[in-house]
Amino acid sequence: MPEPVKNARFEIPPDLRFLLKRALRTGIFDYTFTGPQSAKHLVESLGIPHTEVSFIRVNGESCSLDYLVQDGDCIQVFSQSANKALIYRTPGEPRFVLDGHLGRLAAYLRMLGLDCLYRNDYTDPELVQVSVSEGRILLTRDRRLLMHKTIQHGCLLRSLDPGVQFSEIIQRFALKHWIKPFQRCLLCNHVLQPVEKEVILDRLQPLTIQYFDEFHLCPGCNQVYWKGSHYERMLRLVIMAGRLADDMQLEPPTGS
Repeated sequence: MPEPVKNARFEIPPDLRFLLKRALRTGIFDYTFTGPQSAKHLVESLGIPHTEVSFIRVNGESCSLDYLVQDGDCIQVFSQSANKALIYRTPGEPRFVLDGHLGRLAAYLRMLGLDCLYRNDYTDPELVQVSVSEGRILLTRDRRLLMHKTIQHGCLLRSLDPGVQFSEIIQRFALKHWIKPFQRCLLCNHVLQPVEKEVILDRLQPLTIQYFDEFHLCPGCNQVYWKGSHYERMLRLVIMAGRLADDMQLEPPTGS
């Protein structure tokens, strides 16, 4: 005997409607299903990863995504943008792991001093494993990857543009509170260490030796950093992306 068909009404916020099938993008619709189904399963069957949902209300009452949806329920979905206090509920400094197509974004976030793991050859299982085992926020444009049942923290990037993605992440995770600019290697993520100019003279161009005295070295990949030609451009990017300059100490060196 077939299971009875159930019906629930969904209300989806405007900033998540682009993930829905075109016919559902009005944002308010009835959705039919059979059997016991959690709100998480139904929301993801609509195309919305659970990482993009801050909380839900069922018939006016706050519920978790594990709630088993009943026939006739009215489910209001709230996006992460509705949760302005996200960062304050996350213990410690946020750490990230980035999908293989986000190399420029990884460099931008490392420029802010944020701990970001990135390889352009990560497989999906590796990304999931690193995110779960190390408690890292998974950044990707692959919504199916974020629907993996073990992923707890992630973000679906909307834009293809690294600069826009940079702003998305700053706003989503309130990164202003964690900024330590120009303290990590842009290439490999290690924390930079001061190095005496005399130690690296053989690696410097004559004009660099003449005009710069403060240098830092990456202990991971041996890259040398100083306040060279890229410094002003990088500094403008930091200020523009998050309007962060008022609170930041901008003296540490950058790479060139």
